[in-house]
Amino acid sequence: MSFTIQSLLCVPLFVVLLCAVVIAAEDENSSEQAMFPAMFVFGDSLVDNGNNNRLNSLARSNYFPYGIDFDGGQPTGRFSNGKTIVDFIGELLGLPDIPAFMETIDGGVDVLRGVNYASAAGGILEETGRHLGERFSMRRQVENFDKTLIEISKGIEAVTEYMAKSLVVVSLGNNDYINNYLKPSLFLTSSIYDPPSFADLLLSNFTSNLLELYDKGFRKFVLAGVGPLGCIPDQLAARAVPPGQCVEAVNEMAELFNNRLKSLVDRLNSDNKTGRDAIFVYGNTYGAAVDILTNPIAYGFEVTDRGCCGVGRNRGEITCLPLAVPCAFRDRHVFWDAFHPTQAFNLIIALRAFNGSKSDCYPINLFQMSRL
Repeated sequence: MSFTIQSLLCVPLFVVLLCAVVIAAEDENSSEQAMFPAMFVFGDSLVDNGNNNRLNSLARSNYFPYGIDFDGGQPTGRFSNGKTIVDFIGELLGLPDIPAFMETIDGGVDVLRGVNYASAAGGILEETGRHLGERFSMRRQVENFDKTLIEISKGIEAVTEYMAKSLVVVSLGNNDYINNYLKPSLFLTSSIYDPPSFADLLLSNFTSNLLELYDKGFRKFVLAGVGPLGCIPDQLAARAVPPGQCVEAVNEMAELFNNRLKSLVDRLNSDNKTGRDAIFVYGNTYGAAVDILTNPIAYGFEVTDRGCCGVGRNRGEITCLPLAVPCAFRDRHVFWDAFHPTQAFNLIIALRAFNGSKSDCYPINLFQMSRL
């Protein structure tokens, strides 16, 4: 097996599910076993697998100790100690590791099993994350796919069928709060929009870009919600939250966006156009994360309010620095750094997206989607 799960094997709830991971990982390079022909990822640092390595950006993680538990213990540009949620989803679906878009621009890289366009600090809005330097917004990521489509058309005859059967994962919106709305000294959005109006703005822009992907030929979408941002070490440290609590005002903002995103899924699935030939799924990452944070022992976690690697209060005032010494028992921590979860957390979220209930993935999970 290509990743470590020894600390999770003691969690009875997931023993059976972990067997599914093992089976999928053993056949990950077999096209006949894959549940989707390819996976295309659009997102932020939660799923970035190295795109920002080649950008002039402060939002980079291509240095140790990032990747300490990844294959070979090397930093890859993933913002975790190991694998991301989409890494695990790919394994569950029987797909090989997919390249970052920036690795494909010079050619010579197989793009037929999918590409990851995610960019740390990127958001739904163009200006989100600008203080951190170069990044790909949602619009730019959609535009980058056009370059990939040219290569796909060279390698596949039945492009329409291929795209209709491929999986699209979209995980965006977190930075529009953390690196925009919640930074009033750098951005004007919080003085222009109240939280409901800002959520409306995000959803409008999100929908326009999403429908562009639909118009390009994709038909199977998983749209991940924003997580409980009021519980991440960065926010706990910045607002000096008492132990055991989260910043409820920030979590309520995330829920405003998520409620609209779930309604969008219902709307698109019942629409006369998109509802005829496509399926849109809402990934309730918020609910799954809150469940883990509320019941950490049941999932094998002991530390929920501070990063494994970081500086200051909650180890979240300054994120993980080069050559910093991280905590020893990383699989017992929910958070890896000030903003991002550990590999252990990512595995649980991936499993719930793969074959969880409607409360995890609505209206169907990834396994069910693969049968359509």
